[in-house]
Amino acid sequence: MTGDRTFLRHLFDSAVAAASPAACMPPWLGEKPEGNVVVVGAGKAAAAMALVVEQQWGPPVDGLVIVPDGHGAACEYIEVVEASHPVPDERGVAATRRILERVSGLSPDDTVVCLLSGGGSSLLCAPAPGVTLEEKRARTAELLYSGAAIHEINAERRRMSAVKGGRLAEACAPARVITLIISDVPGNDPSVVASGPTVTDAVAARDADVRILATSDDALQAAALRAMELDVTPYLLGDLAGDARALAEQHARLAIDLAAGDGPVETPCAILSGGETTVHVTGKGRGGRNGEYGLALALALDGHEGISAIACDTDGIDGVGDNAGCLVMPDTLSRYAGDAREAQANNDSYDFFAALGDLVVTGPTRTNVNDFRAILIR
Repeated sequence: MTGDRTFLRHLFDSAVAAASPAACMPPWLGEKPEGNVVVVGAGKAAAAMALVVEQQWGPPVDGLVIVPDGHGAACEYIEVVEASHPVPDERGVAATRRILERVSGLSPDDTVVCLLSGGGSSLLCAPAPGVTLEEKRARTAELLYSGAAIHEINAERRRMSAVKGGRLAEACAPARVITLIISDVPGNDPSVVASGPTVTDAVAARDADVRILATSDDALQAAALRAMELDVTPYLLGDLAGDARALAEQHARLAIDLAAGDGPVETPCAILSGGETTVHVTGKGRGGRNGEYGLALALALDGHEGISAIACDTDGIDGVGDNAGCLVMPDTLSRYAGDAREAQANNDSYDFFAALGDLVVTGPTRTNVNDFRAILIR
């Protein structure tokens, strides 16, 4: 049977591949619209999405997309601008103003294709009248560190924006707007992804040309199929939210029950879940929500034999680190030379797993359907 580390990476890699623009976009693009086509967008997948548009539709097509630093792609016709994430900067503001200028003055015969994915909220940034960029930066940072849910953060972003909440679509009028989304939010509400620059709410989205190309469910299903190919029974929990530590403790109890033969599936099995947790930062250490989950899981499992796990963000970046997440093994705690609970109290999951060589480092994946977690019970 495949080694546990290799097995867990197979599941994560399968989940990411299923959500990649190269895999999910071509069936949805269809024929190139008539008339002038302008491609705009923002998010961690936006450049890779723009590249697929170029490859499938070819010239003439132009436009501009905004991505975080390091998330670019070799587009020939569509300009790719890098900017700060998760807190906006002047590069994002300048690029957003250029997008607004590019979509103004279009005719009903023109088409704007808006490419959106996770991360777009901070990248597509145009402060509303009376709001400064510094005020937006400060408020965004405050919410991120408070442990607020993404819906709460994006609601505040929309309030302070001149482009979110459907305002980009208003700028495109009277041109037709097609919105293509790789969703990183539970429920896949198009008014929430990137704070909904082309839709005002879920009701309006039903009347707009909005297409959800990939979701967390697609990633989880791909991982489940890979598990079955490797003779392991998948146990899907779907998208989950809430405090990362609390969720890890719940999953540890479930895994221990399954290992004891007390559960709905027999071993070997893999508990699979997605969604987005929250972390209330009180320490001064480094880490993201997947590292926070992984460290709490290791502590709750306390070296239980035959249980291992992976927790990663499908975008390849956990928090603001250079890792996607981490691996948890039965000997994780015994191999750590320091005090694991002290590391947890300091929100220092990055250094904890780095000391063990158990960070998962992929670099930017250029997609984003949020977190991926798998717990293997032999």
